[in-house]
Amino acid sequence: MDIYSDTYKTLARPSEVVLYKNSRSKFYGYAFPIKSETEVKPILDDLRKKHHTANHVCYAWQLGAIDTRYRAYDDGEPHNSAGMAIYGQLQSFEVTDLLVVVVRIFGGTKLGLAGLTTAYRTTALMTLEMAAIVTRTLQRRFVLSFDYPLLDVVMRTIKQHQMEIITQEMAMDCKLVVSVREMDADRIKEEFKAIYGLRIKKIGDPT
Repeated sequence: MDIYSDTYKTLARPSEVVLYKNSRSKFYGYAFPIKSETEVKPILDDLRKKHHTANHVCYAWQLGAIDTRYRAYDDGEPHNSAGMAIYGQLQSFEVTDLLVVVVRIFGGTKLGLAGLTTAYRTTALMTLEMAAIVTRTLQRRFVLSFDYPLLDVVMRTIKQHQMEIITQEMAMDCKLVVSVREMDADRIKEEFKAIYGLRIKKIGDPT
């Protein structure tokens, strides 16, 4: 994500499998949207079952739109010949919150380091070219707490800024959870704080 932007690119859904062949070796490419590292192992386990004759299941993932984390894994291939080749395509496409896996079934002919790197890079490239990549906006969530008489002014402010209401509790003591675009969040927070009697707290802030 650009430091001057609050948008990022990721996958709308898991990709269709792609197949790249080189000297009778088969390379199957997959891409999956993920939100946490814990999602990776079950996906890999499923692919190992699907391709039970596979020699290598190599992958790279990246998480986060601002403070990014990543991992690249060679699964027995020569160091940096597979995982980093896949990760390089994540960087080229400028995507995050996803996992790209390349499953290799050995065809009997060694490809050499350069051939392996090209095969994994090409399969990852083909996979991301076929994937449904979407642009999403970073959001910040706030809890708004206020007495019922303030409801009209609060709802007018929400409508004015086209905020999404995530949850709402309407009683004498009202509570709303709203989602605000990241680049607008500080300004809108100050606007709400100016409403006398309203309390606003970012999700994740101490109570």
